Amino acid sequence: MDFSEYCRARKSIRGFTKEPLPMSLVDKIIDTAKWAPSSYNSQTWKIHAVAGEALDKIREGNTRNTMAGVPVKREFAYIEEYQDVHRRNQIDVAVQLFEMMGIERDDKAKRMDWMLRGFKQFDAPVSLVLTYDKYLEPAAMTHFACGSLAYGIVLAAWELGVGCIINGQGIQQPDVVREHAKIPEDEVIMITIAMGYPDYDFPANNVKSRRVENADFVSYVGFDDE
Repeated sequence: MDFSEYCRARKSIRGFTKEPLPMSLVDKIIDTAKWAPSSYNSQTWKIHAVAGEALDKIREGNTRNTMAGVPVKREFAYIEEYQDVHRRNQIDVAVQLFEMMGIERDDKAKRMDWMLRGFKQFDAPVSLVLTYDKYLEPAAMTHFACGSLAYGIVLAAWELGVGCIINGQGIQQPDVVREHAKIPEDEVIMITIAMGYPDYDFPANNVKSRRVENADFVSYVGFDDE
């Protein structure tokens, strides 16, 4: 498979088997992903790889706090509500997922259960929490670097038969994550990546998100063949 086919084949995985991932495999994935682009080779990222009892405690704490009404938050400035085409793209994949999972629009119980799956990091056996040093704030270039690293991780994992989903809900109770992942106070929690072996019997894993046409977001200037 060439790179173009490979990128198109990768997809987000939301259901995992219970088979654990060995630390050596996770380290191999990170060892490939760390070659992602980084401004001036600054490599302003850190990864906290969490599994086992520590990850179970994060799941429990995230769920308990969310159900108790503890406000969700992120540790960096973030627009939670998308608009226009971005919102339509978000809704598009949500509709696909709910249809595949048999979740009706008015089924509040199933919709709540699906939402909590995100806070439980989709019951994946491993969570990679990406952070950066607080002194870098405002950290726009570091956010770019962490995004670059995250894409590198999901690609490197997919090559080895490991599925991933870049998960924003899993860090929206940051105090819980910080405590059990042993993240120092001088680091900012940015995102987590849930990973494990895909459960291909899980319906949502059949969903492949769509991409808009290039003409919808690309502007070409100065080319001879415009």
